[in-house]
Amino acid sequence: MKAKLLISSLLLGTTILAIAKGDPVLMTINGKDIRLSEFEYLYHKNNQQQVEKETLEQYVDRFVLYKQKVADAEAAGIDTTQVFKTEFEGYQKELAAPYLTEDTTYHWQFVTEAYERSKKEIDIDHFMMPLGNDEATTQANMNRMDSIRNCILAGEQWSDLVDRFSSDPSKPRNHGHYGFISAGMFPYGFETEVYNTPVGAVSMPFKTQFGIHMVRVNNTRERNDVHAKHILKLFPKDATDEQKAVCKAQIDSIYALLKAGANFEELAQKESQDGSARRGGDLGWFGRGRMVQPFEDISFGLADGEISEPFATQFGYHIVKKVAHGAPSFEEMRPAIDNAINRDERSGMIRDRRLNDLKQKCNYRLNPALDGYLTKALSDNGSLDSAFIVQTIKGSTTPLFYYGKKQSATMSELMPLLNTAVKIPDVAKAKEFLMSKVDAVAEKALVDYNARELVKTNPEYRNLLNEYRDGMLLFEISNRRVWKAAAKDTVGLEQYFIENRAKYNWDEPHFKGIILSAKSDSVLNLVKQDMTKFGADTLTDALHHKYGNDIRMERMVVKKGENNLADYLAFHVGEKPERKGFPEFLILEGGIINQPEEMSDVRGAVTSDYQDVLEQRWKEELARKYPAKISKKVLKKIK
Repeated sequence: MKAKLLISSLLLGTTILAIAKGDPVLMTINGKDIRLSEFEYLYHKNNQQQVEKETLEQYVDRFVLYKQKVADAEAAGIDTTQVFKTEFEGYQKELAAPYLTEDTTYHWQFVTEAYERSKKEIDIDHFMMPLGNDEATTQANMNRMDSIRNCILAGEQWSDLVDRFSSDPSKPRNHGHYGFISAGMFPYGFETEVYNTPVGAVSMPFKTQFGIHMVRVNNTRERNDVHAKHILKLFPKDATDEQKAVCKAQIDSIYALLKAGANFEELAQKESQDGSARRGGDLGWFGRGRMVQPFEDISFGLADGEISEPFATQFGYHIVKKVAHGAPSFEEMRPAIDNAINRDERSGMIRDRRLNDLKQKCNYRLNPALDGYLTKALSDNGSLDSAFIVQTIKGSTTPLFYYGKKQSATMSELMPLLNTAVKIPDVAKAKEFLMSKVDAVAEKALVDYNARELVKTNPEYRNLLNEYRDGMLLFEISNRRVWKAAAKDTVGLEQYFIENRAKYNWDEPHFKGIILSAKSDSVLNLVKQDMTKFGADTLTDALHHKYGNDIRMERMVVKKGENNLADYLAFHVGEKPERKGFPEFLILEGGIINQPEEMSDVRGAVTSDYQDVLEQRWKEELARKYPAKISKKVLKKIK
């Protein structure tokens, strides 16, 4: 069940939709109807791209030729080759992507939510209890947390209860008081409970993957971050006082340069030993609690644009430049927000919502008999194991679910998602495990189905896809009939050159020959000696065999100004060229000629002209083989 939009189904879907919408046939070529909508799409697109607009009559002629060439490609079977199908499938997926883009609404909701939350910091108290090894223990701990909440609401001290009962490893240090936190510091589920709890209120107990939690919101404040840059001279590991003194002297020298007007960012790039050096020392935005002391207090205490005096932290000596304060803009925060959403549980939430939308759109129905079938099959086998997977799942035609009108996915499609080494003896857990894999199959099936349906429901996509398909066919058939054909037809090229010899006269002399370049003058001298030892027919092969990569030979036919080696050696103009790696050179064979001696001297021009000849012959053949039947009545409807 792969997303392959086969050509036959593509054309069938196009035809059905066109008829349904009253899209008349404009022309017929080789028995294939071409409808008005496709012609208008390409006609208007062509006119938008042309500097000089074509008349309708001019474009009709060009369009007919285009479709005749496509018909010739189909007659040659190009569209049935595996190479074509594979390439076309890649284009299909690429072209469909903008039309099938998963609704960005959900992602955008999380982005805007994160940015709005980022504007506010919240002072919280935290209480934590562990998750149980089973559901019953977890529920018991949830009940216990609820009882503790009631004690807090009744007036008992949060810190006392934290010290006695909380499993939070940070309680010896903070006694449950986290202070001000901001968006992005904690997992999304935890953050949501914090931001949804009013000031002065205590949340209900809630679970995350880390445990059972409860929070109390004490206060809120507007975010007041700092954007800073710094220069750091690191202390060596286990630095001695003498080593620290060296760092101090280095940072003092840098500070003196800054006071004298040196550029902070350039000095940071050159002198700082922090990873931010490549960014001119830029640390970006940070809030309270993110940096060590006294770095934090000094950064927050500076005026915007002010540079601090050197100071020490546990890492080394710093100089800080405060860029701005307040809160980063939406544009500044967007990349980090997107990255966070894609990494945490929100990405799964977005995926689930989109899958639910797809299920509704594609009329997804889970097989109502599946639960009973799995229960019986697993019970009969005794467990979920390799035998069950191979004997019951592999090759199974039992439907997992239905979608569309008559589409279904079978249980065998679970195979790529299963490890044959799995063993789950409990029938209920085994069934739950298998059912957990169904959505992965559904997601792929529904995405593929949606892509297949797109060609029937979206005229713009359908026309674009047809344009790409025909373009691929046009390129390949033109390559076969004209471009490659001309290059390969050496007899035809020679004959055309002979018959049209006068077309290829030169206005100025050319150098024709081989220029040899050598890695050194000693190699070149040896080559000069060998040039008298070998015959003309074997010279280049013999030199190549003897000197290998120490020489380079270039065969050319060029006029003055087209090659600096030929200019210097043959036309005797210009300075000696600098050739990296091959500084010495000579003319191995050849010289100045006034006119082409053979077809190969003007192969490019002859090939181009011969292609025009083959193109014209092909056009005449196409007109005979695939005459176009055009409806003048429909042609008048073109806007």
